[in-house]
Amino acid sequence: MDAHGPEGFAQLLHRRAVQSPDAVAYRFVAEDESAVEIGYAELDARARTVAAAILAATDGRPEPALLLFAPGPDYLAGLFGCFYAGAPAVPAFPPDPTRLARTLPRLAAIIEDAGTDVVLTTSDLAPLMADWLSVALAGRTPRVIAIDLAEPGPADGGHPAPPPSRPEQPALLQYTSGSTSLPRGVLLSHARLLHNCAEIARGFGMHPASSGALWLPPYHDMGLIGGILTPLSHGIPVSLMSPVSFLRRPLSWLRMVSRYGATITGAPNFAYDLCVRRATDADVAGLDLSGVELTFTGAEPVRPETLSRFAERFAPTGFRAESFYPCYGLAEATLFVTGGKPLGGWRSVDLARDALELTGTARPAEPGEAVRSLVGCGVPGPDTRLLIVDPETGEPRPEGAVGEIWVGSPSVADGYWRRPEESADTFGATTADGAGPFLRSGDLGVQLEGELFVAGRMKDLIVLNGRNHHPVDIERVCEAAVPGIRRNCGAAFAVEDDEGAVERLVVVYEADPAGEARYKATADAVRRAVSLELSVPPHTVVLIPPRTLPKTSSGKVQRWLTRRQFLAGELEELVRWQAPLAAPRTTTT
Repeated sequence: MDAHGPEGFAQLLHRRAVQSPDAVAYRFVAEDESAVEIGYAELDARARTVAAAILAATDGRPEPALLLFAPGPDYLAGLFGCFYAGAPAVPAFPPDPTRLARTLPRLAAIIEDAGTDVVLTTSDLAPLMADWLSVALAGRTPRVIAIDLAEPGPADGGHPAPPPSRPEQPALLQYTSGSTSLPRGVLLSHARLLHNCAEIARGFGMHPASSGALWLPPYHDMGLIGGILTPLSHGIPVSLMSPVSFLRRPLSWLRMVSRYGATITGAPNFAYDLCVRRATDADVAGLDLSGVELTFTGAEPVRPETLSRFAERFAPTGFRAESFYPCYGLAEATLFVTGGKPLGGWRSVDLARDALELTGTARPAEPGEAVRSLVGCGVPGPDTRLLIVDPETGEPRPEGAVGEIWVGSPSVADGYWRRPEESADTFGATTADGAGPFLRSGDLGVQLEGELFVAGRMKDLIVLNGRNHHPVDIERVCEAAVPGIRRNCGAAFAVEDDEGAVERLVVVYEADPAGEARYKATADAVRRAVSLELSVPPHTVVLIPPRTLPKTSSGKVQRWLTRRQFLAGELEELVRWQAPLAAPRTTTT
């Protein structure tokens, strides 16, 4: 990139359009597995048209613009149109018409937080979006732009030229997933994005013959930065499909990889399990995965048994187990933080579970001890400094000791949009001896022989079946729907099952004094409220006496400590509801 001077994504797209106008940049595979291809020149022209529409609607002010599209070429045109207009793009899930009461408040909160009235979408959705958002925003009608109706201008004068190069200019507001009440936009500049794209390309071993194939949502960091921006930055084609198509027909992902000869693909852990469960012998026989050089896995805990099952099931396709590439990252660091070596295989360690979770020590399990298997997520890139730190004292932890993962890198985001205090706390950490600034990840990790092993989450994010949930959402549902529990005296968190294969939701609440029969009814009400409102069935509900939930001196709930006490059997339980064991699953091929 240096040979061309500093660039943003508008300049980068334009350069690709000039140098390789007809080359395929993206391929979108529909649910029937037909495909539409879009080249660099076509995308460049559409982006300029969208930019002109944005600037006309905002009187030339580059304010943030919300992107509400289904995955496809229109989403790309809206995204790069924002880059051309110099307007920060705000990717978001389109509202679900069947569950507007749940999806509209989050969109309204994002619009309010981002400080924009500009919404980009398509003509089939525009009228509905305007009506729905007007209701959600209490009568304030946003400016909804249907980009497919935007008229292209003359070949030269009608399209904006690439704006002056300002790599530090905001490019994205990447809103964290899972919270409907308190969304936080991670502010990412072109420079941060391009640095992380370079880190991904380096870590993945991308070369001129590389190509990608992904189904990941383009609204979040892994699908957007890993699946859209990195391929463009490195000039490799990528085949994409909707996450809805994948969930309906998981093997369509692998057929896409096989059909288009992708060398790079990847997904969260649950996707590999899903493919193993759904694959028939006929499915396997019809696949050729021998060309896959790198299969990344991240965004949720990586399970060694999942990797082994997938590699065994799809070995007849030519899939190589050593192509698995466990990696670690987070939106606040743009995306990628650590990874291994392409075709270098993966490493897991069997550690004593109680020592790891209760005392923060990573040691091999002895005979008879409960085991926690962790998969190594590689090492940071040359520009990244990674520390394992005591979160209370700021003291770096030694090899083999669990602590919070802190990251220092040019990829680390500029902070949370319009949240200076939270940004200072999260992005401005310094160690006890004054080194920094570092990003506090909120994740717990340990380094063994220099490699990062992620041990859990200190932060509140819960990942269940590949979906992110914030405990505050779960707790607020309980407090709004269930009498008999004490407000602001509950904690939701995830624990692993006995085999370490599945994360399960646990909800703990202080209960108002009542008899045992009332406690059981209250626990059942908590279970039903969370299941109905959030489609997240709890595995365990525990009620405890008043004033026994762990809190800080300032009254903040300590979810991590509640989880630790739950695992150690130290909670004073009034009643416990626990889901019955599922019947053994039988599969056919």
